[in-house]
Parts: sequence; C-alpha cells; structure tokens
Amino acid sequence: MTPAARLSAAIEVLADIEARRRPATDALKDWGLAHRFAGSGDRAAIAGLVYDALRRKLSAAHRMGEATPRAVLLGMLRLDRGLDPAAIEKLCDGSRFAPDPLTPAERAALARGEPDDAAPSHVAGDYPDWLDGALARVFGDDRVAEGRALAHRAPIDLRVNTLAAGRDKAMAALGHLAPKPTPWSPVGLRITIGPEAKSPPVHAEPAFIKGQVEIQDEGSQVAALLAAAKPGEQVIDLCAGGGGKTLALAAAMANKGQIYATDLDKRRLAPIHARLERAGVRNVQVRTPPPGADGLDDLVDRADLVLVDAPCTGTGTWRRNPDAKWRVRPGSLAMRIAQQATVLDRAATLVRPGGRIVYVTCSLLADENADQVAGFLKRHPGFAAVPPAETAEVLGEQASAFLDAVLAGPEGLLMTPRRTGTDAFYVAVIRRAG
Repeated sequence: MTPAARLSAAIEVLADIEARRRPATDALKDWGLAHRFAGSGDRAAIAGLVYDALRRKLSAAHRMGEATPRAVLLGMLRLDRGLDPAAIEKLCDGSRFAPDPLTPAERAALARGEPDDAAPSHVAGDYPDWLDGALARVFGDDRVAEGRALAHRAPIDLRVNTLAAGRDKAMAALGHLAPKPTPWSPVGLRITIGPEAKSPPVHAEPAFIKGQVEIQDEGSQVAALLAAAKPGEQVIDLCAGGGGKTLALAAAMANKGQIYATDLDKRRLAPIHARLERAGVRNVQVRTPPPGADGLDDLVDRADLVLVDAPCTGTGTWRRNPDAKWRVRPGSLAMRIAQQATVLDRAATLVRPGGRIVYVTCSLLADENADQVAGFLKRHPGFAAVPPAETAEVLGEQASAFLDAVLAGPEGLLMTPRRTGTDAFYVAVIRRAG
C-alpha cells in the first residue's frame, strides 16, 4: 500500500471507532480481515496512524477547526509527526486510494504556526475535559505538559529476568533490536521504535522464549523494586493478574521464600502459569480464588509484604492505550475507588506486625492514590506511611535523582512520562506497627 492509501485506511478505521464507539483494537482487526491484501507492514503503519490520532485527538481537531476523523488525522500529521503542509497535500492528491485533495480551509489550518495558548487546558493536553479539575489538583499549571507527555508513543521496555540472565547478556542477545539500559531500573532495557516502524516481535525472540526477558514498562519495574522484597520473605501479590510484578518479586527474592499470587478475577490469572514456568520461578504458589472469597484466610497476620497492584482507571497508561482515555467515565472511577478501599482493607488483615503493604496504581488521580492511602490510614491507625525518601533507598545511587524527578508527597510518590520517562505509577509503602 502507498502512504496515501494507508492514510485513507486510517481515516476509515478512525471513523469506525467513532461511529460504533468500539476499542481501536477491534476496529483495526476487522479492517485487516476485510482487507487481506494488506501486509503486516501496512497494518502496522495504519495502526500507528490511528493510535497517534487518538493520542492527539483534541489538539489535532482544534488545529483543524473540526473533529472529523479526516481532520484529526491531518492535524496529527502536522502536530505529532511534523509533516509540513506540502507533504500532507502530496498524500491527499485525490488519486486512486488516496484521500480527497485538501480544501482551502484545511490548507490554511495546516499552514498556521503552533496552536496558540488560548486552547483550553484539556484540549492542549489531550485529555477528557471532566478530568481537568482532578489533574489540576495533582499538577496545577503543569497539567498540560503532563498531558502532552502522555500523548506521545511509549517505547518498548523489557525487564531482564535475573534468574536466567544478567542485563549485559540479555542486551547482547537482543543486539539487533538496539536496546539501551533504562535510566532507573537496573534490570531494564529499552527499545525505541519510529512512527512508521513495526513493533519487533519480542515474544518470538530466543531471549524471551528462554525466559531471559519480560515485557514490562520501566515504571512497573521500579514499582516492584520499591516493594523491596527480600529472599526468604513471605509475600502476597493480592492483585497478581497476569503476573508481571509477581515475576519481578520472585527475581528480587532469588527464588527464596514464598509468594502467594491471587486475584479476585481468576480469569486474569490465566497467563501466569506459563510465564512462571518460562521464567524459571519456583517460589510462587498461585491461589485461584473460590467463589465469594479470596482463599487467603490461612495467611492472616503472616505476610512480610502484601503487594496491592490495585485495579484503577489506568490513566497513567494512556501512552500505550490512547483510546482508553476517551472511554474512561466518572462512573468507572467511582467503582475503582470502592474496589481499592476494599482490597487495601483486606491487605491490612494479611500483613504481620512490622510488615508492610505496598500500594501501587497506574493512575494519575489523587482520588486513587494519595486519597486512598490517607483514607486507609484513618481507618487503620496501627499503620503509617513510609516516607518516599526511605522507600527510594532501594534504588541505591539512583535514589537521589529519582526523588528529584518524581512527584513526592507524604503518602507516596508518582512517576509520570514527563518526569521519569515511564508510564505513570503511584507507589506508597505502608508499614504496620510491630
């Protein structure tokens, strides 16, 4: 397919997403099934156009003066990919499979300089307007800059599984992908891909198949590191899901001690068994919860560490899930807040005196972060928040720079794409009195 034909296809897919209010993955899959002539490179390029358009949906529409799928794609090409008006006009020449020629209004919009500062904050920052107050509470006038950082593509981050390989060995095995060490995680590798490039099939790499690496954002890696799991400890991963942080904890513990991994939604645990086997993890017991319970009553007051990787709105992962930010609603936030309080209260019954709860979300919102921790501490006076400076000590010589980068408060710390180059993760360590 020509670049112009790919642009036409992206406009078609974006129109389907808007008309049917469906996830981008579903619309892209259906388009591919209906256009089997398109190769894998074509499909990847079309998906890149669609996702980049969703990332810049509001600012692109503001630039073009309308919010049609075509306008959003054209505005994105100008704002995000830096194409000049002549290059965009060349794509839209009206030839076979190409978009219609630019209108005079489109030419004028594309020729303007950068959008002025009069755009509302949520437009300039490309996030839903109903979240503006919540983001202002956390970031103040920096919320636009934080939103813009969330509107850029994320790299591919890998965690080196130290049970199977060191970082240098894994980097050498993946040398053809040009990985670089991550700045904060001592076991992280980063692969940067261009806007037109296909994502490399990491799952097919020998290093992945041998369990030497796992795909995991550096922020998630750091959150697991901040839990400071030690060999020999008794650990509960209360919201284990597919097991990403479970695997990281097992590596930190050198396969010594015991991790109990569970999740109230047992369907989310499905991938964990194969991942544990591939990684060579031997100290994890997966507890599939029975109906109406979590199957952990025998562990009350026994855990040195309870990790609560809480269900949340996922606002911190918008770089990777750009359509999700337009589908999040106030009702889903309220539901998540209730779930978080419930799981934190359960964690309080499982941790031993002197033990700790590590509360993690991939959210930007204080309602799900500092407010949850503050509420928990009011309900459970026998617990206290560990100061972020103490929490970060596990990062060694990187601790000081890390603390300078994050947004730290009395209850915990927040990583963001703008501040740390990671997805947004909130981490709070809560210690039970001995």
